[in-house]
Amino acid sequence: MEPDPPTAEEVIIYGQEGKGPPGLRILHYNDVYHVDASSAEPVGGIARFMTICKQYQDDSKYDGQSNLVTLFSGDSFNPSLESSVTKGSHMVPILNNIGTQCAAVGNHDLDFGVQQFRHLTKKCKFPWLLANVLDPALGENVPLGNAGRTHMLTSSNGIKIGIIGLAEREWLDTINSLPPNLIYKSASATAIELIPGLRDQGAEIIVAITHQREPNDNKLAQNTPNGMIDLILGGHDHFYNHSFLNGTHVLRSGSDFKQLSYIEAWRSPADGKKWDFKIVRRDVVSSIAQHAPTVELVGKLTASLKAKLENPIGYTAAPLDARFTTVRLKESNMGNFVCDLMKYYYAGDCCLMASGTIRGDQIYPPGTILMKDIMNCFPFEDPVIVMKVTGEALLEAIENSVSMYPALEGRFPQVSHIEFEFDSEKPRMSRVKYVKVGGEPLCLDRKYTLVTRGYMGRGKDGYNSLLVTPEGGECEEVVSEENGVLISTIIRQYFLSLKILKKWKRWGPSLDRQWTAVNEKMNKHHPVTECKPQSQEATGQLKTESNAEANEVPSDESDGGISDAEGGETDMALREKNMAIMRRVMKKWRRLAGLKGGPELRDRLGENEFVVNWTKAIAPRLEGRIRMTGA
Repeated sequence: MEPDPPTAEEVIIYGQEGKGPPGLRILHYNDVYHVDASSAEPVGGIARFMTICKQYQDDSKYDGQSNLVTLFSGDSFNPSLESSVTKGSHMVPILNNIGTQCAAVGNHDLDFGVQQFRHLTKKCKFPWLLANVLDPALGENVPLGNAGRTHMLTSSNGIKIGIIGLAEREWLDTINSLPPNLIYKSASATAIELIPGLRDQGAEIIVAITHQREPNDNKLAQNTPNGMIDLILGGHDHFYNHSFLNGTHVLRSGSDFKQLSYIEAWRSPADGKKWDFKIVRRDVVSSIAQHAPTVELVGKLTASLKAKLENPIGYTAAPLDARFTTVRLKESNMGNFVCDLMKYYYAGDCCLMASGTIRGDQIYPPGTILMKDIMNCFPFEDPVIVMKVTGEALLEAIENSVSMYPALEGRFPQVSHIEFEFDSEKPRMSRVKYVKVGGEPLCLDRKYTLVTRGYMGRGKDGYNSLLVTPEGGECEEVVSEENGVLISTIIRQYFLSLKILKKWKRWGPSLDRQWTAVNEKMNKHHPVTECKPQSQEATGQLKTESNAEANEVPSDESDGGISDAEGGETDMALREKNMAIMRRVMKKWRRLAGLKGGPELRDRLGENEFVVNWTKAIAPRLEGRIRMTGA
């Protein structure tokens, strides 16, 4: 379904023009996170997305036709760079301005808790639906978060549209904080139960807006009577696809404001009750003009964030691989780096982190690391926790982590001081061949101090063996969520510990002792390069520039940047120097990851090979912690 290359023109996915104007015009989108455009086509971005929406809403070619009906299939309040600060509130005016008329609840819409979800949805000008996940604490047959179950829309030409919102069971395990005793009902059984009521209210067409993987949408179509549902408009997957099963169209419309679907519907001439559809895919490419009022709105929403998020906080001499296809299938140097930091920060025996924690989905190239890079890659708000766990429970957790391989599951692990091998062809929960902790074979009856995320301590992503005692499990909490520190904060303090110039003024002796010890241990796995010697004059110049930061706290610190580091060297000259460094590093990256069969990222840096003036440069490596046999 991928146009090659993406085009600004309409691409007809299914059907053709009917006779006369369509009875209904529908716009569908799902899973939108980042309001700004990306660099690769289709670039997306809400400003260009809105241009297309306005075209279908206001273009004169649609004069006299029914008004556009806009439906959304969930996931907008998280995860994103902006939502890490706003808890999703910045998306409310965006969803309203699009003209959304009904939405399905997505799993990430609940990332900041049910109360925040309710707070945000009350500000939306449209209802949110979730028919098959019920919270008995709210009353009989009341959905999670007080969402609706069904909704009736009447188009501008009087056609009644019956809408039901549905979700899959699997994503309930991915949400950080949910009420107890939720009742999940089969999506197809719920549809069979509720759709007749919509028909009784006069619904002439039935649309299911869902937040579940495509196989579950397909099951919904196949397990309901032929044609009971006219359209299933799905979310949760991040790709574009259409299929026609059992008299039902199943459609998902991409993600991240990069695609949308425009649908026209005519009554079938055969009996006047069924519908014929023309489905059009639109890609949001860079040649599409930006909608000026939306550009202004985004500017207002993000202005307070940009100054802080653009601050350089560190420097890497090695590419940091945070791609989904890496972290969810194998060992990653980004995963090694972060897990080692977590382990050493809390002095645990080992660290196990679900790779779904890493959200960047890109390779961060050699060069400056910005605050926004860290926030974008680690946007979740649950802190790091520490627990006592038996070797038996740890083995079960590792078995769970590879149980879905080779699916791109967020439960796949990244680890520190753990080595293991698994056979992907063995039955699930029987795949792990051996485990070592700290170089020694795993002892099933020994208790280990495990550093992980609060998310996993609540048994999410199938990590039931890591459930802490307050959640009904058997793992003793050493550092609870209430007392834990965010991963992004740990990373940030580590980079501050490496800085030579413009270091945080309130670093203090205790932090210095802590991070001196952490650095010594980190350097054994991920050696850093020392900065160039600085003249007293240049160093003093930068210290003077940083005096304004004296009263700032870590979470709000303005780290400054790469300034005139050597005898008044200009920013431009320094940038050119850094680009030269990056080019040298990329040559090495191509040699290592290039095609000579050498192990990725394992070479130690040569002496003075990569040098910057204001900090020490990191170079995270792979170490063979995770080994796989089988197909």
